[in-house]
Amino acid sequence: MWRLSLAILLLASAATAAKKSSGAKKDTSKIDAKVRQLVDWNNRKAIIRLNGDKFREYVKNPPRNYSIIVMLTALQPQRQCQICKQADDEYSIVANSWRFSGSYSPRLFFAMVDFDEGPDVFQALKLNSAPMFIHFPAKGKNKRQDTMDLQRVGFSADAIAKFVAERTGIQITVVRPPNYTVPLLILLALGVIGLLAYFTRIDMSFLYNTTNWGYIALCVIFAMSSGQMWNQIRGPPFAHRDPNSGQTVYIHSSSQFQFVAESYIIMALHAGISLGWIFLTEVSPQARDGRTKKITSMVGLLLVVGVFSVLLAIFRSKYGGYPYRFLL
Repeated sequence: MWRLSLAILLLASAATAAKKSSGAKKDTSKIDAKVRQLVDWNNRKAIIRLNGDKFREYVKNPPRNYSIIVMLTALQPQRQCQICKQADDEYSIVANSWRFSGSYSPRLFFAMVDFDEGPDVFQALKLNSAPMFIHFPAKGKNKRQDTMDLQRVGFSADAIAKFVAERTGIQITVVRPPNYTVPLLILLALGVIGLLAYFTRIDMSFLYNTTNWGYIALCVIFAMSSGQMWNQIRGPPFAHRDPNSGQTVYIHSSSQFQFVAESYIIMALHAGISLGWIFLTEVSPQARDGRTKKITSMVGLLLVVGVFSVLLAIFRSKYGGYPYRFLL
């Protein structure tokens, strides 16, 4: 009797092992089919566009042995998402940097779901705003940390690459395509000015005017110190509408990001401080009477002190924990 029981147990164990082996082979075959399809799409384009069905098949439903970063966005003009296009451009830079890097492998894919192509995805994820970047790991469910905090770090290519490295351990070197538009425009402008000067015999004595060169130097300094070059490289939005309060935000809260409007504000503040020093060092000493000298001195002092206080307050708001303040 005990021999019969042992035989039954052995047969049951063998059947269970065979079933597990068959299931494992089936899962492996399904994973391989998914990876082949994703690699095929990836060979055509760095960012894989998904609708609701493809999202559930390749992102949500197991099994899978790859991580996938999904940007949920709304690029159609009627959606009026001002920052979605800028975010898409930065996301494309990261995806292309990974696709053409020497360390590329099917461990990581970049995908996108547009609201008009997959509204059910937004509903399933309980999202009511765009853009949004979410990491879906190879195993298990995604956590709160798998959603990129755009309010804190922004959506620049470097910030996205850092987020990918933190969640997947894969380092991506961001490679931006060269932009020759500005150098070509400068060369064209210089060529036109040179031709006009040659054929019309324009008086070039203004080139020897130190005051004009001083104005030009100040404009260049204000532009560069306010982050205009950063704007040209990163392409940030002009401003941002806070989804919670509905108010337009002109100064970003993170030290790693800025808006175009913010750079204009900083430029105006730098110009205000410079104007205050000009009143103190140039205008006031040259005043003919004591009353004018006193007024110009007070104006210069108020400009320097007041504008510097505002500038320091903005700096403190962007760098959390900065301990110093002045008036504000």
